[in-house]
Amino acid sequence: MDFALIMFVLLLITGSLWLLDRFVLQSKRIASTKEPWWVEYSKSFFPVILAVFLLRSFLVEPFKIPSGSMIPTLQVGDFILVNKFTYGLRLPIISKKLVEINSPKRGDVMVFHYPENPTLDYIKRVVGLPGDQIVYRNKKVYVNDVLQEQQPDGDYNYVETALNFVHTERSKENLTGHIHVMLVNPEVPSIHLGAVAEFPHRENCAYSDKEMRCKVPAGHYFMLGDNRDNSRDSRYWGFVPDNMIVGKAFMIWMNFSDLKRIGLSID
Repeated sequence: MDFALIMFVLLLITGSLWLLDRFVLQSKRIASTKEPWWVEYSKSFFPVILAVFLLRSFLVEPFKIPSGSMIPTLQVGDFILVNKFTYGLRLPIISKKLVEINSPKRGDVMVFHYPENPTLDYIKRVVGLPGDQIVYRNKKVYVNDVLQEQQPDGDYNYVETALNFVHTERSKENLTGHIHVMLVNPEVPSIHLGAVAEFPHRENCAYSDKEMRCKVPAGHYFMLGDNRDNSRDSRYWGFVPDNMIVGKAFMIWMNFSDLKRIGLSID
């Protein structure tokens, strides 16, 4: 069950019990009688649950990185903070936007509900904005027929959770002015055609052995992982609609395996 929904249910229960006692039961109770345990607990927990619910819903929400799809920007085990109001204020649970503030920008690291299973949250980098023509060819990105330059930056090796050693080539990619670090594995094909799913607006995309070409629909975004050859992203499951956006990742607040990562900003 969604954590926000659980918090909302607890908020309703504790708040209702507190109000019931305050306006109905308290006046009927003998002055010397001790409050029932459920009243005492509700009065204690309601303010805490309310504060956490409002904080997570409208300001900042914590997430943990479970996979290596965003290496080297994000490592497995990173605990990150996500700004919930950067892209507008939304009603919790149903994610309906109340106030428009900013729109996602190319290069942002964004958390969203996974289109194939909205109960899961994913994190990728925004590459395509509404209306963009995105081409992925020879492990390079073209936005509206403009190559997004990649500057070689040495090798990057890491070990996967199954103790598999992975060798990749590291580059600095310039997404129309936003420079970030990304990886490609020279031994892996640009795209696995057999892994491409059917998805909404699939007709906007064309696949071949050499390239993938997609036109981003209005109100949608095209996402890629920084660890390009170890990321299941918009190349395979399509576009992220605006109503599935959670927020913008901005800081690493903890990594128990590497304390030097604490406080790093996410670019």
